[in-house]
Amino acid sequence: MKKWLIVLAGVLMSFTLAACGSKSVATTDGGKITESAYYSSLKSTSSGKQVLQQMILNKVLEKQYGDKVKKSEVNSEFNKYKKQYGSSFNAVLQQNGMTASQLKDSIRSNLLLKAAVKDNVKITDAQLKDQFKSYQPKVTVNQILVSKKSTAETVIKQLKAGKSFSSLAKKYSTDTATKNKGGRIAAFDNTNTSLDANFKKAAFNLKNGEYTKTPVKTQYGYQVIQMVNHPAKGNYKDHESELKSQIVDKKMADSNTLHSVVSKVLKKGNVTIQDKDLQNVLSDYLSSNSKKK
Repeated sequence: MKKWLIVLAGVLMSFTLAACGSKSVATTDGGKITESAYYSSLKSTSSGKQVLQQMILNKVLEKQYGDKVKKSEVNSEFNKYKKQYGSSFNAVLQQNGMTASQLKDSIRSNLLLKAAVKDNVKITDAQLKDQFKSYQPKVTVNQILVSKKSTAETVIKQLKAGKSFSSLAKKYSTDTATKNKGGRIAAFDNTNTSLDANFKKAAFNLKNGEYTKTPVKTQYGYQVIQMVNHPAKGNYKDHESELKSQIVDKKMADSNTLHSVVSKVLKKGNVTIQDKDLQNVLSDYLSSNSKKK
């Protein structure tokens, strides 16, 4: 399963221990386990401290950037996961110890952090130009997947002879999700991580109406690709918003950037830790000598 949790917390847990008194969490014939005992035990663990860090960060991010993340954005990301995993979606959730609601909470946390990164990271013209080198607008292609190179070569020969790509997809493709749609797959750009790198490279080199003249070897087998729509790339100014978003996505994977942004967000959030045993839980982010990137 792809990254669902933001980098700061390596676990996803959700609990409320507001009262933390003598109320029982569990009872046994050997005695009961109270909220206070459970809390005392949990707070001394690294996982417990990570959960507190995450809960605090979520609170301050929500306060500072809550209006920047719409419910529709969360639902859109959620639906991408549902589509990606299809009928296996619920099973994958269970394997990761998550519910659909927890996944949505995690997605929102990630989008809030992304909004914070975007707000706190300056993007220069030079960075935009550099990102533009690898930029590709969303392209639409058809593809035929086969297991043998010789079969792919047969498909290409028949394309050269005038056979339609759609008819050949129905006849030869082993991709049951696309073969009856002429091999059509969802539009993608250079940021796509689900497609094979060789597939993307070959596709981006095609012009409208062209198809690959040799089989493309991918992790799935051999593929023949036809370009349906390859928009003109233009210049970097034409895609400034998309380029900035791609740069921010890269920053989201950089631990130094995240550390710096989280430090700024927490300092602005006026966080106070009441529990003396947890006074230093955010010291790495709030101390005066905390890294600044």
